[in-house]
Amino acid sequence: MSLTVDSTPTGDRHRSGDITGHPAQICAAWADSGGVAEYVVYERAGRWVFAAGVAARIVLTAQTVEVTDADGTRTTRPWSGDPSDALADALAALSSPEWRVYGWVGFDYCAPHHDLADRVADDTILAHLIIPEFEATVDADGIDTGTAGPDVAQRLQDLASSTTPDTEPSPIEIRTDPDDYRGRVARAVGEIAAGRYQKVIMSRRVDIPFAVDLPATYARGRLENNPARSYLLRLGGLSAAGFSPELVVAVDIDGTVVTEPLAGTRALGRSAELDAAAAVELLSDAKEIAEHAMSVRACFDEIESVSLPGTTAVSEFMVIRERGSVQHLASTVRGELRPDAGPWQALTVLFPSITASGIPKAAALDAIYRLEPDRRGLYSGAVVTATSAGELEATLALRTIFDSDDGAWLRAGAGVVGQSDPDREFEETCEKLASVAPHVMRRRGS
Repeated sequence: MSLTVDSTPTGDRHRSGDITGHPAQICAAWADSGGVAEYVVYERAGRWVFAAGVAARIVLTAQTVEVTDADGTRTTRPWSGDPSDALADALAALSSPEWRVYGWVGFDYCAPHHDLADRVADDTILAHLIIPEFEATVDADGIDTGTAGPDVAQRLQDLASSTTPDTEPSPIEIRTDPDDYRGRVARAVGEIAAGRYQKVIMSRRVDIPFAVDLPATYARGRLENNPARSYLLRLGGLSAAGFSPELVVAVDIDGTVVTEPLAGTRALGRSAELDAAAAVELLSDAKEIAEHAMSVRACFDEIESVSLPGTTAVSEFMVIRERGSVQHLASTVRGELRPDAGPWQALTVLFPSITASGIPKAAALDAIYRLEPDRRGLYSGAVVTATSAGELEATLALRTIFDSDDGAWLRAGAGVVGQSDPDREFEETCEKLASVAPHVMRRRGS
């Protein structure tokens, strides 16, 4: 499953096989250079894309879709119904028939589709997508500066050869519980016992008490993590760096649609013996197995709803996947997309991920909006890339540090079912936060 990233002729590209430093360090240096105000770094399968500058932009709020086209025209119009239809229509109306977009969709993107629009303020940004001015890539073959102009290409090469080791990170306290996370878990367990839903993911926010150097945090954190995807972005007033453990959905050019639910967690990295024992425990824990099985069943139903009859299958079931400071039970569900169901419709059906919301999804979402004291924003939304050829990939925005004018923060959650223990679920959030919290870099001078 991959998205095509080579669309410019070989003769127009500038490739170098001479690089120093890790690709994440190189991309962080590009992002930190001040050469572009907005960008998305996106890593998958050993390849990093630096999508830089804004040639065109689409911003979807709860009420309007604003499009700034490559020819400079700007339009704003109201929309209603499915947010994915609004995005697909906006992309189809762009002046260029061929495009590749990068950006994000926030957790609140789910609200209109699940009759929860009244929980979201009218000016809430649901999605922010850009067509970049240029894309550069870094992989095992070196640096490809794509269609960047000669001066920019040379600057990228110079920055790539001058990356320097970063300083020491600043510790973040993650074990306090100022908003009574344990109490919220206990309330959710009570609602599950009353039959209101079967599973809900309760999350908690950890504020960071200093200004953060996000590119440096990304570079350091990526060296210490093994994510399914990673990303570093600055779009509008939001920046984020993350090490995503799983996909929400991917659709390839042939119409294969895939999701990869993770549910069931134990700590990782304590010692070889303890990690092996934790894996055995995870594979035999009745609560974790039940939670995982119901998540896979729900993902199967979602994939099936947009796939050709008889094509939906669980191609991998309940294996261990190691992701940073934790190990998970993992499965893969796939199908063949119906001709009348495009990639954006697949996103609507699978968003937000079952493993970041709950079962049944609508009731779990209602619980999240009721029980969590603050809005999630990009957390448990997705970082997205898509093409005019019909490809789309949305990676789950977890294990992420967020930064805005209001400060910086981390967030983590745990799956709550009828057998959940509030202390254990709190501990699980600490285990997940340990993938990011030890690697946060303080901004120089703060």
